[in-house]
Amino acid sequence: MTPDQLLTRPGAALPTLRGAVAGLPPYVPGRRSAGMDIAALASNESHYEPLPAAAAAVSAAAGTMNRYPDSAAVELRERLAGHLGVTAEEVAVGPGSVGVLQQIITGLCDAGDEVIFAWRSFEAYPILVELAGARPVRIPLDDAEGHDLEGMAAAVTDRTKVILLCTPNNPTGVPISHDRIETFLRAVRSDILVVIDEAYVEYAEAGSGPDSMALYRRYPNVCILRTFSKAYGLAGLRVGYAVAAPDIAEGLRRTAVPFSVSALAQKAAITSLDAGEEMEARVAAVRQERARMAEQLEAQGWKLQPSQGNFLWIRADESLRARLVDAFDAAGVMVRAYQGDGVRITVADPASNDRVLRLLEAHAASTIA
Repeated sequence: MTPDQLLTRPGAALPTLRGAVAGLPPYVPGRRSAGMDIAALASNESHYEPLPAAAAAVSAAAGTMNRYPDSAAVELRERLAGHLGVTAEEVAVGPGSVGVLQQIITGLCDAGDEVIFAWRSFEAYPILVELAGARPVRIPLDDAEGHDLEGMAAAVTDRTKVILLCTPNNPTGVPISHDRIETFLRAVRSDILVVIDEAYVEYAEAGSGPDSMALYRRYPNVCILRTFSKAYGLAGLRVGYAVAAPDIAEGLRRTAVPFSVSALAQKAAITSLDAGEEMEARVAAVRQERARMAEQLEAQGWKLQPSQGNFLWIRADESLRARLVDAFDAAGVMVRAYQGDGVRITVADPASNDRVLRLLEAHAASTIA
């Protein structure tokens, strides 16, 4: 039978996706700007141009793009190790922190294993868990929009393999204190990997969240997850990293897609580590704008939890969420909406932030009432 005959044969079997994939909701990225007067505040990107040194490093490395990158990312891992005070054997890299997280889930979870995380939190969590055939265990946020660590500890079973702690939490911006995480670590089994996801850690005020490196040195089952996408402004190059016990980090490197972090991304990340002062100056400006916006929105009557990310969170039921999104869309401001939960607004340049403030002030009286 020829392939053409097979294609036209009634009832012929065709390839099918795995059940876990067929039923998987797609990850929904922040909407993109489609016009010159659009304020793109949906993706938590840095609104600064790339660090000049990083841009120069990418330009210099562009002539080698016909060659494969170092799949082991040795130079980047060594530089990160020196930056963090660990060894290169404790560092794994991947295409953004979400890529490293996929390596973590793939490396630790078999079908039917459980991964516990707060909800609402980063939308990729349940997708990556279900893709691995594991079971996502969502624990609702507490009344202060933060992690219910007691509830998460109570949800542990003999099938729990990984627990994800997002601090500051995306999308609410609420951090988890050092003492609360340490108490939590004492309460859970040492054979469960506890991932402290710190994608936005550079934007947090000192002392607002955990000293994750101190926790890692004290608890071998801690894994730290970070990215160059946010404060360092390398979202388009995709490079993130994890710090974990050497055997875990080695497993993460084994589960990585070969050559997944480009040579350009590696060079930009290495150079960015040397531009820490300039990055910190940009972060300080975002913190200042975040505080300014929060103060004005609270004066307008909006109830906000203190955010430690580069974004603000407005809790809203579905009716309020829909009205806010319609208003933002009409004003040319793109925000991130979460059905039934609320709206996340990236802190950007002052002019864009002022557009947000004016819009919310105009709708405050009728919306909040």
